[in-house]
Amino acid sequence: MQGFSTLFYKELLRFWKVAFQTVLAPILTALLYLLIFAHVLDAHVEPYPGVRYTAFLIPGLAMMSMLQNAFSNTSSSIIQSKITGNLVFILLPPLSHFEFFAAYVLAAVLRGVVVGSGVLLATLVFAVPPLQHPLWVIVFALLGSAIMAILGLIAGIWADKFDQLAAFQNFLIMPLTFLSGVFYSIHSLPPFWQGVSNWNPVFYVIDGFRYGFFGQADVSPWLSLAVAGGTLLVLATLGWHLIKSGYKLRH
Repeated sequence: MQGFSTLFYKELLRFWKVAFQTVLAPILTALLYLLIFAHVLDAHVEPYPGVRYTAFLIPGLAMMSMLQNAFSNTSSSIIQSKITGNLVFILLPPLSHFEFFAAYVLAAVLRGVVVGSGVLLATLVFAVPPLQHPLWVIVFALLGSAIMAILGLIAGIWADKFDQLAAFQNFLIMPLTFLSGVFYSIHSLPPFWQGVSNWNPVFYVIDGFRYGFFGQADVSPWLSLAVAGGTLLVLATLGWHLIKSGYKLRH
């Protein structure tokens, strides 16, 4: 596993060396969302009985930050290595497919968790959401970050240039994260849009994560766990196959 540890360390250094951009900037963005939405809606919206809108919003913003940064870490790393040509220095060493896959994904998960934790800490000055089920919080934080990390890996392998990666992020990742209940409970939506939300796997990740704080959710946390786990399994299988086949990496 020496190859794994070396590549993992390289990926950690890659985002930590520019932590102002990769960690602090997403935290500031989440704070701006909180300031705007909480100021406008806190006195008018009660998403769950007895839960202030500001407190409701904090876990959603933390999870959204985790998801977006986990995706960005793997996707940007792969596409930059492909375009600059230094990907060959990762492919030449005798790294197994597992080491390649695990190093990229785990580094992205760590970045997502670091950013999400920073968002939670930074927003404590506005509201302190309860922590009813800490284990659910940890499970869904790891599941959500891993799902987006693998999706970022797939996007980075598929894309040949930054324009394609930007399109993937703007037309898939952004709608999935913003239309997943980050800023609202889906019970406040019309029936049609509730049905659409039920087909969004990111909704279950955020809903399960929020359940860990409040003990309340739009759907059962066990259903959220099943959907998130199934999504992770499907994406991991696809990502593993792309690496093993050498699609757009070796060929």
